Amino acid sequence: MEDRATEHPSILVVDDAPENLMLMSTLLKDRYRVKVANGGVRGLSLAKTARPDLILLDIMMPDLDGYTVCERLKADPETAHIPVIFLTAKAETEDEKHGLELGAVDYITKPISAPIFLMRVQNHLTLKKASDFLRDQNAFLEAEVRTRTREIKAVQDVTIQVVTSLAETRDQETGKHIRRTQLYVKALAEQLSGHPRFAAALAPAEIESMVKSAPLHDIGKIGVPDRILLKPGKLTPEEFEVMKTHTTLGYEAIVHTEQELGVDVGFLRHAKEIALSHQEKWDGSGYPQGLKGEAIPLSARLMAVADVYDALISRRVYKEPMPHEQAAAIMRQGRGSHFDPDVLDAFFAVESAIRAIAEVHADTEEDIAAKRVLLERTAHE
Repeated sequence: MEDRATEHPSILVVDDAPENLMLMSTLLKDRYRVKVANGGVRGLSLAKTARPDLILLDIMMPDLDGYTVCERLKADPETAHIPVIFLTAKAETEDEKHGLELGAVDYITKPISAPIFLMRVQNHLTLKKASDFLRDQNAFLEAEVRTRTREIKAVQDVTIQVVTSLAETRDQETGKHIRRTQLYVKALAEQLSGHPRFAAALAPAEIESMVKSAPLHDIGKIGVPDRILLKPGKLTPEEFEVMKTHTTLGYEAIVHTEQELGVDVGFLRHAKEIALSHQEKWDGSGYPQGLKGEAIPLSARLMAVADVYDALISRRVYKEPMPHEQAAAIMRQGRGSHFDPDVLDAFFAVESAIRAIAEVHADTEEDIAAKRVLLERTAHE
């Protein structure tokens, strides 16, 4: 059996006149694989199933005229790339113009000159072959780009996971805190994406970048001394000042990484914003820069809501967890002072989803115990 690559090109002839179908078959059969259809409806069906390399199409047919057939072929992604040549007795300029406007590659009027007709068919098949090659190459390149993009994203995700996992070994919070806050940020961002104030800043790609960056919000804690970071009780004012440096330590570490890479990385922009500014407050009373209102990056405002809520509902060595209702009441008191009012309103708009995230990813007694053992082991080392 002949390999598909070496087979003759296929041509579909659509005409309601049997004598015309016979003539075309006789002219073409020695060079091409020929299929015939005795009407427009049959022609459309064969075009989809047989996928010919070229279609020769009559215009005047009783069931469906050639113009309509061509229009439907070009509207269907499965047949849009098949070149159509009108082969007709309609010789008016307007007829030809209309046919070409519909997407036909040529317009041949009857009676035909066999040598010229065959040459024009061959030329269009040659062009079709070149077009198919370019389209296949483009499809291959697009697939390669998608593959490389997925690989890059995977590397980013793994890198963030490794870095945050290392940071967790020195923090009292469990890894589930990181996952919960990441999902809170996603829920808040998606809710706000339809808000006129935020829509431009929360396109899907921006949301993805913010969510990817969220786990790095407390990465700077790795630079805080253990005597402060792991202290089981309330920090002194002096100790709290040291603790506050985790924002700038995290920011500076990410900036240094970006400088080492020598390129601007989209998700690192949000990582820098979140690490540095997630402790800022809407009224300007936060740290480290005392930013106020819109001066606080949106990504950091989202993280502020996510981080505070999760701190309230979570058990720590120095406190018991709050029930959701009590935590929500405290959050509400921070509207316009601690939190951007619209961001906090979004929190309550998706409150049921936030609560579900907290319940699904809640810390178990085993998580708490495992974390305590890890911290003790780290302290001894």
